[in-house]
Amino acid sequence: MPAVLSVRDLHVAFFTYFGVVRAVNGISFEIQANETLGIVGESGSGKSVTATAVMGLVEPPGAITGGFARLGEVDLFFLPEKQWAALRGERMTMCFQNPSRALNPVLRIGEQIDRVYRRHRNEASKQDAWQHAVHLLKEVNIADAERVMTRFPHQLSGGMCQRVMIVMALMCDPTLLILDEPTTGLDVTVQKQLLALLRNLRGTSDASQWLITHDLGVVANLCDRVVVMYAGQIMEEAPIDVLFSQPRHPYTCALLESIPQVNVRNQLNPIPGNVPEPLHLPSGCPFHPRCKHVMDVCRTVNPEFVVFEQGQRACCHLYAQQGDRDV
Repeated sequence: MPAVLSVRDLHVAFFTYFGVVRAVNGISFEIQANETLGIVGESGSGKSVTATAVMGLVEPPGAITGGFARLGEVDLFFLPEKQWAALRGERMTMCFQNPSRALNPVLRIGEQIDRVYRRHRNEASKQDAWQHAVHLLKEVNIADAERVMTRFPHQLSGGMCQRVMIVMALMCDPTLLILDEPTTGLDVTVQKQLLALLRNLRGTSDASQWLITHDLGVVANLCDRVVVMYAGQIMEEAPIDVLFSQPRHPYTCALLESIPQVNVRNQLNPIPGNVPEPLHLPSGCPFHPRCKHVMDVCRTVNPEFVVFEQGQRACCHLYAQQGDRDV
């Protein structure tokens, strides 16, 4: 059975007045049926650009400059735009950051959901669309669903808008649901409710989930596997339990060490330095200017992946030079 999504050697660049910004540099990964994959990394690592490329939403001056993405048996990058657009909202859907802005401010919630459904279900009546939307709103724990359908986005809280976006994404029973920073801007209580909802959806929906976040706590709660990105490249990939118990790449270790500890005051461990500007990426391994294990080879040669047991791989010279050792 083919993967729900297969991405191979993806390159995305933005051709600006100041030069070529290489936002994604040759990444490869897969999402299997009924799996939740998390892609984590700091801002500017290329997580969201990867998703917009798969969705066919990269706009000039950006362009997909290499690689391919396959949704089931369909080669997305070779599709005419009309066919690619037909897949969006039906077979693959995306919930964007800041749902309050993603929703149309001048249309009622019910009308926005109705438009999504009837675009891909031409035979559906307005009544069918309304009933299906109300059913899904109740499924995501919105009690007064009929009233919410008559509201405008500004009349709903951030958490409610996020749930509405999820309902819009699920209206046509997609095989892939992409969630871009779904908990950003929500308070802790609403975040907990949303994470519980996403876990529940795995039992009620057939859609595989692709979660994009910078929050390792969210990843630990939801994901089966994790891809760690930095400066447009994949640094490490592993099952969730393996990543937290035995991280291999120095960047993954640094991310885990930077998580604030409960009952430990004034002991934050931020990663020194900053993410490099994509217009001026360093030579060799992009993480070497911030890495405490840096070697001379790291400054000149970009490492290849080393594959470990349990489906783990890491892109680091430590293993090529010094054997299989923890960092």
